[in-house]
Amino acid sequence: MGARNSNDNSPPGKEPPHRPDPHGQAAILLVESLIHGLVARSVLTVADAVEIVATAAAVKEDVGADMGDTPATLARSLAILEAIEASLALDLHTADASGPAGPPMPIWPDSP
Repeated sequence: MGARNSNDNSPPGKEPPHRPDPHGQAAILLVESLIHGLVARSVLTVADAVEIVATAAAVKEDVGADMGDTPATLARSLAILEAIEASLALDLHTADASGPAGPPMPIWPDSP
C-alpha cells in the first residue's frame, strides 16, 4: 500500500505556529480584572490574590502534561500566569506602601 498523502505541510513532530486565541485572551483578562476588582474592594488581599495565581501555576505545571499540553504550550500558559502574578506582586508592594491597589494592568507575554 502507498504512503498516505496529507494536506498538512508542517514537518512531522513540529507544533503549528502559535495563533492568539481571542476567547482565551478575553477569559484571562476577565479573570485578572475580577481578581484586581476583588482586591480593590477589599474582598481579597493582594497577598491572597498572588497566592491564588501561584497555586494556579503550580497546578498547571503538575497536570499540564497529563492534559496533553506540549512543552511549548505549557511554557506559554505558565508565562501568562507568571505575568499575572508579577502584576499582582507590583500591587502587593504598592498596597504595602500606599494603601489599596490600583487598576488592573494586564501583561501578555510576547508570542513566539
